[in-house]
Amino acid sequence: MKARGKQHSEMVQTAAMEEAEFDRFADEYEATHSENIKASGESPELFAAYKVADVRREIEGSTGAMGHPTVLDLGAGVGNSIPHFRRQFPRSRLICLDVSRRSLAVAEGRFLDQAEYIHFDGTTFPLDTETVDVGFAACVLHHVNPVAHESILAEFRRVIKPGGWLFLFEHNPFNPLTVRAVNTCPFDENAILIRGAKLSRLTRKSGFSGVKLRYRIFFPRFLAGLRVLEPYLTWCPLGAQYYVMARRGGSE
Repeated sequence: MKARGKQHSEMVQTAAMEEAEFDRFADEYEATHSENIKASGESPELFAAYKVADVRREIEGSTGAMGHPTVLDLGAGVGNSIPHFRRQFPRSRLICLDVSRRSLAVAEGRFLDQAEYIHFDGTTFPLDTETVDVGFAACVLHHVNPVAHESILAEFRRVIKPGGWLFLFEHNPFNPLTVRAVNTCPFDENAILIRGAKLSRLTRKSGFSGVKLRYRIFFPRFLAGLRVLEPYLTWCPLGAQYYVMARRGGSE
């Protein structure tokens, strides 16, 4: 019990630090992000758009179109994924959670009435059990103390409905350009990158099934013509980013 209490305390402290850190960058997030990834020749828009498109493609390729899914965007930040969820899942209920109140305020100002904006204390999702169809986190876990990763995954498993989906996108520590971008990014100064194989194991350990690992973004803008090859390269651990997808099993 003492060890669990210590772990909870560490997680709360970490969440408080993250909130202060991301509150500090919320108003300049877009400009900072754009400057940081300029070597790729792309804007933050591309990186936000492809993730949500991949989510829809994977789900529809497996189960067909979803009717009115409830989507949880953990670490939604200033809302960059919101317009893409509205495009790909137009009838969804979209819940944006973040530890940064300022980031949520910026997101709500940008996309009023397009999502629900809820503050997250860093430990427990403020949602009822088995109420979410799709859990989503875009480059969030590398900002979380590794000691809390299993707890975050347990919370995802708690709130996702049986048969629901989990998608975790992360930066790939085996890609040198990604590592350089992270090491020079002001809001990534405390980031700890996670290997795809490790995140896959943690996801499986947390009770999810059908865990799959896909690598993405192999070509910068000046080689954009080669991106038609990317569907054949998702096995190759050299992409700039990757995602782990999994399903929630039945109730216990």
